[in-house]
Amino acid sequence: MNVILLGPPGAGKGTQAAHICEKFNIPQISTGDMLRAAVNAGTSIGLEAKKTIDAGNLVPDEIIIALVKERVQSKDCSNGYLLDGFPRTINQADALKLQGIKIDYVVEVKVPDDDIVVRMSGRRVHLPSGRTYHIAFNPPTLKGKDNLTGEDLIQRVDDDETIVRGRLKIYHKQTEPLVKYYRDDAKIAASGSKFIAISGVGSLDEVKNRITSALIS
Repeated sequence: MNVILLGPPGAGKGTQAAHICEKFNIPQISTGDMLRAAVNAGTSIGLEAKKTIDAGNLVPDEIIIALVKERVQSKDCSNGYLLDGFPRTINQADALKLQGIKIDYVVEVKVPDDDIVVRMSGRRVHLPSGRTYHIAFNPPTLKGKDNLTGEDLIQRVDDDETIVRGRLKIYHKQTEPLVKYYRDDAKIAASGSKFIAISGVGSLDEVKNRITSALIS
């Protein structure tokens, strides 16, 4: 199956993407990884992308689409694939369709903004080890200290509430319109795609089970 996963930052898409790929034996296709690989390999697309990146510009959609089209034709995609972080805009979604890149399922992981703010702003990290805590859901034994070393925990800049709400605002403006795009597309029988909205509130296992049940039903 060919899957797109949508949802706001902090909705747990990374964890759920890994679960889907393992469960259905499909690769997770990241446009960032593809760009780096193409640049390192010195392919024609990679060289073109490198010129754009070196100039400090965003890589145009045409290059990304070309990379995606090339990647999904790889042998490991014969059983399907999951697109990670793409498309982000309706123009990109239209380009996928024009290139004949088939999507079977679009899964939206729904989490209210306030829940995401609590999730992300409550995270605390022990930088040397990468161990992560949460002040509400997984607090350290001693407030502000790593359980194993006793060293200070920090809040990453990206987890500050103001930053989180800013990222959510960008998501609602730029990426959330894809939800309506794919929901409407799924109503057209010829599209062959299905739109699934899943609540991302609850334990990881609960969300995993909801997604699995929806994809095999």
